[in-house]
Amino acid sequence: MNPTQTEPEKTKGTDDKPVAQAVDWSDFRDHIATAEKDGRRKWIYPRKVGGKFFRWRTWFSWLLLAIMFAGPFITIQGNPLLMMNIPERKFVVLGQIFWPQDMIIFAIAVLVLFTSIVIFTAAFGRVWCGWACPQTVMMEMVFRKIEYFIEGDAHQQRALNQEAWNVNKIFRKLSKHAIFYALSFLVGNVLLSYIIGWQQLYQIITDPPALHLVGLSFMIAFSLLFYGIFARFREQACTFICPYGRFQSVLLDENSIVVAYDHKRGETRAPLKHGLNFLERRQAGNGDCIACNQCVAVCPTGIDIRNGTQMECIHCTACMDACDTVMAKIGAPAGLVRYASLNGIERREPLRFTPRLAAYCVVLFVLTTILGAMIFLRADVEATVLRAPGSMYQQMPDGHYSNLYTVRVVNKTSRDIPVELKLENPAGTLTVMGEGTITVAAQKLSESSVLIELDPAAMKSGTTPLVIGVYSGGKKVETLKTAFIGPRN
Repeated sequence: MNPTQTEPEKTKGTDDKPVAQAVDWSDFRDHIATAEKDGRRKWIYPRKVGGKFFRWRTWFSWLLLAIMFAGPFITIQGNPLLMMNIPERKFVVLGQIFWPQDMIIFAIAVLVLFTSIVIFTAAFGRVWCGWACPQTVMMEMVFRKIEYFIEGDAHQQRALNQEAWNVNKIFRKLSKHAIFYALSFLVGNVLLSYIIGWQQLYQIITDPPALHLVGLSFMIAFSLLFYGIFARFREQACTFICPYGRFQSVLLDENSIVVAYDHKRGETRAPLKHGLNFLERRQAGNGDCIACNQCVAVCPTGIDIRNGTQMECIHCTACMDACDTVMAKIGAPAGLVRYASLNGIERREPLRFTPRLAAYCVVLFVLTTILGAMIFLRADVEATVLRAPGSMYQQMPDGHYSNLYTVRVVNKTSRDIPVELKLENPAGTLTVMGEGTITVAAQKLSESSVLIELDPAAMKSGTTPLVIGVYSGGKKVETLKTAFIGPRN
């Protein structure tokens, strides 16, 4: 039993043997599992867990960790798999480069992500938290395993913390926390490579530290923060900081899949008596739950899943594996704690696709279609044209009038792109000053001065609208509109 949980009071029979447990179903709502009544922190010692769900989570976590550590080195057409270069306002997703000019695409992508979270949560609860959340993956599959290796299982950790300081305790504690911080520093550098790229990170690492004291100081501070989360804060990050637990309360309904305790099958709880089979237990009014509290002992957030769906539950399946192991040992069917919906428990209804989910999916389909179209139709270059500051119109010797403009062209690709400008309306001449051509370097912005001349016959009084075509490789990629300033009649 997990010492952080209070064992429900046992009822004695006439033979002075425990026959059932009186359960206070409202008690858990009066406090959280990780705090004493006076508000002090209650440390959680979850026991090691094993089972099919834990094995599947372990394999999936290794896959996610491999992607995270290998991600900065994976390139698509010479571009990183993922990079969020906030200082340079350059974002790369699946090899596609996005710039501040693509902010509308980013806004639609955020809406798609948000809608996907809504659909996933409404259908599957907090499966994301238990299987793919970086906090859970790093805590349970990396830091917790290191802690088990150095300090042992829950009862050994508890005993180590309670004993007086000695050589063994100092060695184990220093070893664990040194590894925790070193791992935090490593992860911090991996995350930094998603911002600046691994080539620049390698350059920083190979340079003398004195050249990057500010950056090194920030990295040490970030590593301390990262270390603190996994060494001390732990499950409280899910309970107190992450808004997803609160967010799920407005999204879950009776048909959402959650980690659920089958109270109809499990109640009334009673310890297992020697020589009494389950049919006799049921005839005596007892359920399949033998009150072993193993589901509580393995919970990383310290809750009792038998109290029902709770905000602290991250759907990590530890209680499911623990309960199935106990059920197998006593010859009872598995699934007393399982993935199920409230209607599946209460009414034995099968899972179904609800109208609410259908409406969410329609919204997601529309947003995804818009996002796909915007990405597919996005031009490789984006141009803007502005009148040169402080310039006025000039009358040429041949009687034509001229205006000077500044054209800025952004190359969103990783290759050099030649760009041609054509005056499409009205008739006139467009001349690129300097070399006469525009070639925009990869992932750069080019700025050129452009002189436009118009015949007075094609001009309007005061202001004449202009249409300029931007061409690349003989293909029109954008249309620019501006105004030509001339004399008033």
